Amino acid sequence: MGFAVMTMTEAASARVRQIVAGSGPDAKGIRVGIKKGGCAGMEYTIDLVTEPNPKDDLIEREGARVWIEPSAVLYLLGTEMDFEVTKMRSGFTFVNPNQTSACGCGESVELKPADLAALAKQREAEAHA
Repeated sequence: MGFAVMTMTEAASARVRQIVAGSGPDAKGIRVGIKKGGCAGMEYTIDLVTEPNPKDDLIEREGARVWIEPSAVLYLLGTEMDFEVTKMRSGFTFVNPNQTSACGCGESVELKPADLAALAKQREAEAHA
């Protein structure tokens, strides 16, 4: 695949590195997936990776590795993963162009699969710009 499914900010990669550093010698990175649940229909899942799945997509930034499970790829195309700390919560956030709505708590979202044809056109346009 020529392009990354998802990107991560510096804050997200720093947090991934922190998690890996604090999780023992077997930790290699984290895995992002999507499961049905929450008030808007879907939730992001984040798990520690000790044994990477060869079917997963891998994105890397500054030594931080994030695997994306195959079933989530279409929903995560073009997403930027961030990490934020606010008074209310700290955690990974996802700025996802495929999100059609989210619930108030921000924990669950409604996603539609990415339109691959539109994405290809957009990338082509960017390449010629």
